[in-house]
Amino acid sequence: MTPADWLDACRRAGDAVARVLEALPTRTEREPGVGTGEGGDETTVVDAEAEGAVLGILEDVATEGEDFTLVSEELGERVFGPAAATCYVVVDPIDGSVNAKRGIPVYALSVAIAEGPTMADVVAGFVRDFGTGEEWTAIRGEGAFLNREPLRLPGPKDTVEMLALEGTTTELINRHLPAFVGTAERTRVLGSLALSLCHLAAGRVDAVCSLKSARSVDIAAAQLLLHERGFAIDLPSDRPFGEAKLDLVGRSQVVAAGTSERCAELARLLG
Repeated sequence: MTPADWLDACRRAGDAVARVLEALPTRTEREPGVGTGEGGDETTVVDAEAEGAVLGILEDVATEGEDFTLVSEELGERVFGPAAATCYVVVDPIDGSVNAKRGIPVYALSVAIAEGPTMADVVAGFVRDFGTGEEWTAIRGEGAFLNREPLRLPGPKDTVEMLALEGTTTELINRHLPAFVGTAERTRVLGSLALSLCHLAAGRVDAVCSLKSARSVDIAAAQLLLHERGFAIDLPSDRPFGEAKLDLVGRSQVVAAGTSERCAELARLLG
């Protein structure tokens, strides 16, 4: 399958997850825990049902003869086809699951397609925002897109008027936020790292920091939009970025901005 073919499969997966969300409309249906995912977080009903919907689409793809290794937030890793399959499909069925289970409309399906096991191998990215209905996509070497139109909006400002924070427990905000006084004028906490990075790609925010270690499922798709726009993203504790593994191990905080120099400044402020 070509990257464009994979994006079509992602759209079918997005439609399948949307049907799950319609069938689980409130916190009462979405919030109950059903176990712990391979990523280490609690799995709720909405997490499990959304992943099942995506898995159903990917099983159809496998039936059509496509071999790949799935890396997913709840399920973990599963090989479809030969054990040596070099294609990776990296999925977070609900990025922003706390928002989703509480009914706050800021959460997304994130899917990255890669030719190998590292960030540098990602060739296509897909993020569907279930709150706004926006579709964010990128194909390596072909650009970044919003709702299938080339993403040509103004980029991040030279100064950080708007800083998006993720991984934001109260304790982590208390620890880290004072260091940004004088650098960032305002802060926003969306609750979805994938969507924060997409908003950076569109110049809606000027920088993004995750205060806790992120996993590849959170960033693999959206980081390609940044790279296609010429913007910067880094894992300060897991350099170089391109060699980061597409797995469920969280190794580093994330910093992203318009330039590598701004990323370095953010990393310094995070300590």
